[in-house]
Amino acid sequence: MPIIRVEMFKGRMREQKRELVKELTDGFVRACGGTAAGLTVVITDVKKEDWGSAGKLCADKYPD
Repeated sequence: MPIIRVEMFKGRMREQKRELVKELTDGFVRACGGTAAGLTVVITDVKKEDWGSAGKLCADKYPD
């Protein structure tokens, strides 16, 4: 069973996540075959203060 994992900053609305799961599922099935029922999408929301890039906290790089 394929699993798509998405890690992104907190703040997306439920409807945005719903659309993301649909688009990822449809795209995977179209590109790789299989069925939507056989695919799992896991979304992990991460606080900017818990994510670093290029030696800096993303909370510092991308303040709200």
